[in-house]
Amino acid sequence: MIQKREIVTCVLLSIITCGIYGIVWFINLTDDVAYLSEDHEFSGAKAFLFTLITCGIYSFFWAYKLGKDIYKAQTSRNLPASDNSTLFVILQIFGLGLVNYCLAQNDINEMANTAN
Repeated sequence: MIQKREIVTCVLLSIITCGIYGIVWFINLTDDVAYLSEDHEFSGAKAFLFTLITCGIYSFFWAYKLGKDIYKAQTSRNLPASDNSTLFVILQIFGLGLVNYCLAQNDINEMANTAN
């Protein structure tokens, strides 16, 4: 079941907890997108572990895959779809991963009504 999250609250909690909530948000966000796109190999814990092991290099692949899976989930629900995978990678390159979280969470919140 997909849970809607307030984006501003998530950003503030990420800042207040010095990034710890950002990790939780990353894992939950990835799991939600995997559920919506029915991609059972895409896992938040696995993505976080691979990002740690590769010293952040995996995060570029994660950003691309996140964009593709969101697009897949949107099209499967006949919602207006946009493939933001390239944008997500560019934002990740410039260290704006938190913006990726916000954009992805916005798309997840829109799809949450159709998933539940």
